[in-house]
Amino acid sequence: MTDRVLILGGRGRIGSSVAQDLATHTQAQITITGRSPEIGRSVSASLGEQVQFLMLDLAEIDKLREAIANSNLVIHCAGPFHYRDTNVLQICIEQGVNYLDVSDHRSYTSKALNYQKQAVAAGITAIINTGIFPGISNSMVRQCVEQLDQPEKIHLSYLVSGSGGAGVTVMRTTFLGLQRPFEALIDGKWQIVKPYSEREIVDFPSPYRQSGVYWFDMPETFTMPHTFPSVQTVITKFGSIPDFYNHLTWMAAHIFPKWLMQRRYMIEFLSRVSHSMTDVTNNFSGIGVAVRSEVTGKKNGATAVYCSTLIHENTAVASGCGTGSIAQLLLEGKLKKPGVAPVEEVLPTDLFIQAMHSRGIEINHDWLSKPSLHADKI
Repeated sequence: MTDRVLILGGRGRIGSSVAQDLATHTQAQITITGRSPEIGRSVSASLGEQVQFLMLDLAEIDKLREAIANSNLVIHCAGPFHYRDTNVLQICIEQGVNYLDVSDHRSYTSKALNYQKQAVAAGITAIINTGIFPGISNSMVRQCVEQLDQPEKIHLSYLVSGSGGAGVTVMRTTFLGLQRPFEALIDGKWQIVKPYSEREIVDFPSPYRQSGVYWFDMPETFTMPHTFPSVQTVITKFGSIPDFYNHLTWMAAHIFPKWLMQRRYMIEFLSRVSHSMTDVTNNFSGIGVAVRSEVTGKKNGATAVYCSTLIHENTAVASGCGTGSIAQLLLEGKLKKPGVAPVEEVLPTDLFIQAMHSRGIEINHDWLSKPSLHADKI
């Protein structure tokens, strides 16, 4: 029988990239959803005969339940996830349907993890935080951790050029991440961190080279200490290309009034203005992504640092590869772990390497003599 995959929010840039990856690597019948029939049908037509469109609003619970019941796998791409409820996950558990999402905020991740026991009882595999970051980046960390006898510190750095090839939703996610301080594990203690603070210069692969990154609230900050209990520090930092976007974002985080940044109309205004700006700068910055995972720990009794890096010319496509590869493994029966878990807890490194190789994504690795990051605080 033909597998049936439902991609919620599938007409967007990330969702359609997931659909394209699945159409390329599987024989599944794919249904993408959205609220605009004209755009949705145009996107589905561009993706080929395997893909069809279903007009669906997530608030239409009965219609959502019917669509999920007719699927073997549901992929939730309808962000931003900062305010999303867990209705989709709950219905998947009720219907016994496997679940993936591209969620990227701890508020949603925390709510989803609360359904661990229900998912185990239902026998469904629910993997959250797939995509590029979080997603592929998490598996890069796992691969680094496995090289050490005792991992102690994880430093993740993300860099996106222009819009990253994504839509305005990704801009909303960025500005929503500036609203409030968050907790991070530093030297074994949970500490409050200000978003977009403590700029560091990170050496990414060409063409990015040395670029600035800042503290950013990501779910990895609190899922990785659970997955890797010996780790005492987890740092997640993000930056943009061109660099002047970093300074504008820093101003939004530190100079704009907090009450203003917590208004939805302000988030919407900043998101649309920023996306319009990237329409211009994409022409010379590109829309690529760079990820750097650096893990410090003990190896043969001595301190050691293992680093992995990745670059891709299109951030949205890379995200599609991350989620699509896990979906493929689920459909082929190669990956099964009932429960709700982030990708670094579920995906074995050997399967991760195979999936990336099949998609032409190269991940470089290197042992370092010492951590290579240095502060450039503003």
